[in-house]
Amino acid sequence: TEHPFASGAGRDDIRITTNYHPDSLESLFSTMHEYGHGLYSHQLPEHLERLPIGQHCSLGIHESQSRLWENLVGRSLPFWRRFYPRLQETYPEQFAGVDLARFHAGIHAVRPGLIRIQADEVTYGMHVMLRFELEQDIVEGRVELRDLPERWNEKMWDYLGVEVPDDGHGVLQDVHWSSGSIGYFSTYLIGTVASVQIWQAAGRDVPELEEHVGNGEFTPLRTWLGEHVHALGCKFSPQETLRRATGSAIAAQPYLDYLRQTYA
Repeated sequence: TEHPFASGAGRDDIRITTNYHPDSLESLFSTMHEYGHGLYSHQLPEHLERLPIGQHCSLGIHESQSRLWENLVGRSLPFWRRFYPRLQETYPEQFAGVDLARFHAGIHAVRPGLIRIQADEVTYGMHVMLRFELEQDIVEGRVELRDLPERWNEKMWDYLGVEVPDDGHGVLQDVHWSSGSIGYFSTYLIGTVASVQIWQAAGRDVPELEEHVGNGEFTPLRTWLGEHVHALGCKFSPQETLRRATGSAIAAQPYLDYLRQTYA
C-alpha cells in the first residue's frame, strides 16, 4: 500500500500492510511499526473483546507500541547483530562490503527529508509539529484549505530546510486529513515519547532484555507488553495506563536523553 497501516476484524484477525521501496530498506521499519500496532490489537483482553473497555487505551498508547518495535527494537545494535548477516545474505551485492558498524550508523543518519514515515528519529518530531500546527490553523480558521500547500511548503523550509517539489511529496503525502483524522498526528509524537518510557520499564523488569533481542528472542518483551500495557485495554486513562506500566505519567526527559545518547 502507498501508506502502510494495520487493520483487522478482531484480536484474532490482524492484518498489516507495508510499502516496498526499490532504493531503501524503509519497508523493514514500516513493517515493524505496523507489527507493533497489530501485536497490541492481538493482545487486548480476550474476555473484554466485544466491550468498549476491551479496546485500545488511546491512539497515543497505540503509537507507543508501533514506535517501540520500529525504533527501540528495530534500530538497535543487538537486533542487527543478530539479523544483519541474514540481510547481507539476502542482498549480497548491496551489503557484502558494508560492515555492521557502518550499516548501524547508516540507519541512524540524520538527514532532513520530505516524507514523515521515512524520517530519522531526530527530525521526525518536526514533521509532527508542522502538521499539528497546521491542524490548529485549520480548526481555528487561520488558514484556508486552498492555501494549505503553500503554508506546508513554507513550514517545511523553516523547520527542516527542505524544498517541496510537488504536493505528492508535500501536503498530500499522508492519508489522515483526507480521511477526516484531524488531530491524529500528535499521537505519533506522544507515542514516540512514551515508547522510551515503556522500553526502559521493560528493561527494568526484564534485566536481560537487550540480550534476548540480540538472540532473536522476542517472547519476553512481547509477554511483558501484554501484561503491563495490552491487557489493561481501556480500563484506565492513557496517563494512568502509562503510570501503571512505567511508574510515571508521560515525560519528555527520557526521550530527550535517549536521542542524545543515541545520536550525540
